[in-house]
Amino acid sequence: MSRRTRLEAAGRWALTFPALDRLKFVALLRGTGWIMLPARAPQLMSTGDVCLLGRTAYAIASDPEVPPLDGQTFYGIGDVARLGGDETVAIGGTVTFDPGNVDFLLDMLPDFLFVPRSSPASGAMATILGLMNDEIERDIIGSEIVNARLADVLLVEAIRAYAGSIDAVEIGWLGALTDPRLGRVLRLIHGDVAQPWTVAQLASVAGMSRAAFSAEFTRRVGQPPLAYVRAWRLTIARAALTRSDETVASVSRKVGYTSQSAFGHAFRSAFGSPPKAHARS
Repeated sequence: MSRRTRLEAAGRWALTFPALDRLKFVALLRGTGWIMLPARAPQLMSTGDVCLLGRTAYAIASDPEVPPLDGQTFYGIGDVARLGGDETVAIGGTVTFDPGNVDFLLDMLPDFLFVPRSSPASGAMATILGLMNDEIERDIIGSEIVNARLADVLLVEAIRAYAGSIDAVEIGWLGALTDPRLGRVLRLIHGDVAQPWTVAQLASVAGMSRAAFSAEFTRRVGQPPLAYVRAWRLTIARAALTRSDETVASVSRKVGYTSQSAFGHAFRSAFGSPPKAHARS
């Protein structure tokens, strides 16, 4: 969790925020507010509701018709924005990712997930929100540290709510992580990306036959096992080239390619340009 914010507002107000490479949650502790995303109908949030936001731009407002102001200017000095009162109180938390994983991970996460207080998954989140509100109102030594940890837990619970939804279980990286068998496989792949994995090896880790494993992995994750391995390798390789002075040959070896030519071909197919175009000059 890189940052936590708080919004206190009353009357007519609206703030807009740009698209960024981050995962963010917004939770309503008091009152109501509208969350607005491009090409999506405004979503009303009430006390106890939580939403997750991906890299999309968004706005939060007392009314969808209020012209929004640049929200970033209200958080330039501190982490609390005050707009005329505290009829509505919202808290936010932002997670940023390592450059090597940001595209891959955010592509696997939803741009928007709404978890209403009335949903079956909201019980734990309601408890966490209550504890966070208590800490904010007490304002005693250690409150900032406690709230930081509570915000981490709240984000995890919101992700669990998404992973436990019907759509996520049917297909999706988070849904696969919640499956004990596929979760073991994904953690293994992520832990040793250079390993020349075979479907048979991964199926063995999952404790499944090759055919059953391939079918279940593809259904849950949205692509076959070795295609997933290749995408993960290339994502890490692009980040390494962008942020370090390593050579293309060195990076290709580190992500498991024994042939620089094969690496270059796979890289161009994935990103539309050769590895050298992404390397630091």
